[in-house]
Order: sequence, then C-alpha cells, then structure tokens
Amino acid sequence: MNDSSWGAPHGAGYAGAWPPPDQGPLPAGPAYEGRDAQHTRPMPVVPDFPDAGRDAEDHSGGEHREDRDQGAARPGGPLFRDEMPQEPMPTPPPSGDPTPQPSARPGPPQKKRAGRDLRAAIGVGVGLGAVIVVSLFLVKAVFVGVIAVAVVVGLWELTSRLEERKQIKAPLVPLAVGGAAMVVAGYVRGAEGAWVAMALTALAVLVWRMTERPEGYLRDVTAGVFAAFYVPFLATFVALMLTADDGPERVITFLLLTVVSDTGAYAVGWRFGKHKLAPRISPGKTREGLLGAVSFAMAAGALCMQFLIDGGTWWQGLLIGLAVAVSATLGDLGESMIKRDLGIKDMGTLLPGHGGIMDRLDSLLPTAPVVWLLLVLFVGSG
Repeated sequence: MNDSSWGAPHGAGYAGAWPPPDQGPLPAGPAYEGRDAQHTRPMPVVPDFPDAGRDAEDHSGGEHREDRDQGAARPGGPLFRDEMPQEPMPTPPPSGDPTPQPSARPGPPQKKRAGRDLRAAIGVGVGLGAVIVVSLFLVKAVFVGVIAVAVVVGLWELTSRLEERKQIKAPLVPLAVGGAAMVVAGYVRGAEGAWVAMALTALAVLVWRMTERPEGYLRDVTAGVFAAFYVPFLATFVALMLTADDGPERVITFLLLTVVSDTGAYAVGWRFGKHKLAPRISPGKTREGLLGAVSFAMAAGALCMQFLIDGGTWWQGLLIGLAVAVSATLGDLGESMIKRDLGIKDMGTLLPGHGGIMDRLDSLLPTAPVVWLLLVLFVGSG
C-alpha cells in the first residue's frame, strides 16, 4: 500500500503552515528558534521536521516519522490494514531518545494443520471397534446396552445443539428414557415392540412439553418427535439384526459395509474427485467418491454374504453393498444438512479426532433398516 493510503505525503497537507496540524506546539530550543532567525544571521539550515537525525535515518530505509504518527492516530486503522497486508507499525521512541525503535518483523508463517488429529482418530476408532466386537460376540445383551448408551448420548448432542443454535427445546428426559426403551423393546419384542415404544415416546414428548409455557410448543415437540425417530428408532434395527441366530455376523456385515463404503468414498474422491456431488450441502463429496463407495461396498458385500451370512450368496452381497453405499451417502448428506442449518462443524467433541457420537452415527443410522430389510428378504429373519 502506498503512503497516500495512510496519510498525505510530505508537505501535501501543510500548505506552508508551521507547525504541522498534528504536531502541536514546537518544543523550546535553539534548533527551533533558529528557524525564524536564519533570515537575519547565518545559521545551519535546520530541517522543517523535528528530530532531523531520526528523519534522515528513516529516509535511509525505515518508515517516515509522519507516517508513523499518522498511522498511529489514523481512525479505522485495522479496517484499512486488512485491505492489504502491512508490517506492524513500530512504536515511536520516547521523547529525547535519538535511537529509533526497530521495526517489528513478522515471524515465519506457521504451517496450518489440515484436517483432524489422525492419531486420536485412529486410537478412538480402534477403541470403539474393540468395545463393539467384544460385547457383540461375548454377550448379546451387553451389545444392546452399548447401542442404548450411544443412543442416549446422541440424543443429548442433538438436543443440545438445537437449543444452542436455534433455541429449540426438545425435551431430553422423555427422549432418553424412551430411546433406551425403544432399543431394548426391539431386541426383546421385535419390530412390534419397537413401534409401540416409538409411539409411547412421541406421546411422552407431547405431555412433557405441556409443563412449560405454550410459546414454541409445536416447534419443540416437532423437533422431539424427529429426534426420537432419527436416533433411537433407526438404531433399533441394529438390535433387530442381533435377534437372529447369526445376529453377530449380521451386525458385523452391516458395520463393515458402512465403514468400507465411507473409506472407498474418501479414498477414490481424494485421489480422483473432480465433479462435486452436492456442493451446497457437502462440498467435499464428489461423484467419483460415490462411485468408489459403491465399488468398495459391493465387493465387501459379496465377500460378507458368501462367507459370513448363513444361506447368503455373493450376488445378494452385491445388491446389499450397492444399497449400503447409497444409504450411507444419503445419511452423511442428511446430517451435513442439519449441521449447516445449525451453523456447526461437529455435533460434539466427545470423541477426539471424530467429533461427537452423532458424527459417527450419521451414515450408520439410515443404513441399519436397509440392511435389516434386505437380509430378511434374502435369508429370512433367522
């Protein structure tokens, strides 16, 4: 930025007047008295600006004194400094100190850390996987408890963000109690138990919200019923898979296909992605990434159905893999839409490197009923 953007150039705004308007009265001393006396007796020429020595040093490569003074008092300085990067303005030296203050030089640019903490993400992912596998193959009821805990934490994250960002107060207590009951009812009583628990949870949300003032009632209960369907009801289909004789294998197939789909989308999209899939919702997703998700999920589905599921065949796995890739992508886009509406990046911070529980359930929740239904159609309820 040139000097004119900071203030008038030397002599431009003074019009022959002395002293300059922003300098105030001149300090007493022979150097300044001599200016008026030089017309009557010979004296060394004194520059028009105070502290000639400092000004001469400034002209040799530093900043002008008047530029420093005007820059310090210039109104709206930060606004103009943002228009073009400038070096930090040096602090003027104390009065009487002939040594100019050295200019502060910005340090070397700091490297930006892109993305999430990879080590933390891998560590948390391995830990969650160990909990799931151990509980799944050790005691089925323990895994049902894991699902219920994940549901309650997810509901807490979702309702907290709704209240923080939109002032929507979906009642958490009936949602948490009803959500956990929904998962247990689905495991114990099947699909009918899950539907009954869902209806009772919605009714509890309506009644619970009546204890507060009527303003915003419809908004809050609508959000509550949506949360009950979105988190615990969809998660109940994982418990329904578990009720089959080969329930653990079905759950593992569901989890593997979803993870493989996400991994394929990331790997192919990162390497070959050029065409945006849904730029307004999730700019990072590409059509090439979707093709990668489909390819990876179909291959994994063929292997899982052939070697893990009783009575399954490879071609059924291809269809299940295709369906998983589509549902997982839609689930990811759905939560991205919610987060964009709320103006947040993650639903929570509980899982280092991942965000919140809901950030891990986004593609799993809508995929659970799809896998459950296709497995029932292909090999029965078991």
